[in-house]
Amino acid sequence: MATVAVQTASAADTRQRLIDVAVDLFTRHSFAGTSLQMIADEMGFTKAAIYYHFRTREELLAAVVEPIFEQLSRIITAAESHRSAGARADHMLRGYAELAVANRALVSVLACDPSVTTLLRDQPHWAELINRQLALLAGDAQDACGLIKATVVLAGISSAVGPAWIAVGDDDLLRHLVNTGRRTLGLRRKGNPS
Repeated sequence: MATVAVQTASAADTRQRLIDVAVDLFTRHSFAGTSLQMIADEMGFTKAAIYYHFRTREELLAAVVEPIFEQLSRIITAAESHRSAGARADHMLRGYAELAVANRALVSVLACDPSVTTLLRDQPHWAELINRQLALLAGDAQDACGLIKATVVLAGISSAVGPAWIAVGDDDLLRHLVNTGRRTLGLRRKGNPS
């Protein structure tokens, strides 16, 4: 029994290391520019060892995005529970900014890599989640202008947390992202407007 538990823990550790290496390579080379062979080489594995955990890059990408999907779903559901459009938008903005800052490399890859965007857009559960996000950020302005502002905020946050901005500390980055997002969306500032 103990041997099975150790093997299961080892397989889970290996799977997580594969995901971590994949995120790093996706960040450096894009999703389209990263092969399973590159991931195997980076880890010192054979490609067959990768296939034990993931049959395709798309399957690996699904494992990479699942935790983000779950976190984003919770943020959206919590934002939707607020009474006013402004409170819903503000909760969505802050929640997404916190998620992005906590997962800088991954969010940047997911939102800024065109090959990833295309794959996610073709997944109905992701498309629905993104549409709910946009609707929350657009608030009462569900017209083209409101949806464009919402898209600019999401894309701007995703881009700003990327590797080029890594020198900015988390607290400062979060504060700037939220304040800039509020200005873009026309939301009133809460607390210190710096």
